[in-house]
Amino acid sequence: MFTHEYFMNEAFKEAQKAFDKDEVPIGVVIVCNNTIIAKCHNLTETLNDVTAHAEMQAITSAAEYLGGKYLDQCSLYVTLEPCPMCAGALFWAQLGNLIYGASDDKRGYSSLKSNILHPKTIVTTGILQNESSQLIKAFFAKKRK
Repeated sequence: MFTHEYFMNEAFKEAQKAFDKDEVPIGVVIVCNNTIIAKCHNLTETLNDVTAHAEMQAITSAAEYLGGKYLDQCSLYVTLEPCPMCAGALFWAQLGNLIYGASDDKRGYSSLKSNILHPKTIVTTGILQNESSQLIKAFFAKKRK
């Protein structure tokens, strides 16, 4: 039951919430010991805050839940590859595992020349990649109309 696909589906539900709020549809869940400890989606428009990315919201929520700033025993599932800002925050949180759906060739952290994640962070990509990519494309297609 507790597979990458299961948790990414939960993140995808968060992305759908963002889509429904006219936010860029990115969703995140953070998991510790097979328990979801944070669920978040983008809130940059709602909060009028450029830093209110789903990952940033989730890091804060998970740290509060755990009572500490380090997420080295946690896995973060996100529908789109994190941007450099979020990857930097994940570095400082010492995230254990990063699992993301779609790659972001334009603004993803992997477009940088060096890895900015914590050296111990294990990365898995491509989980629900098509679904995540289609939701992002649908959002921006709607914006262009």
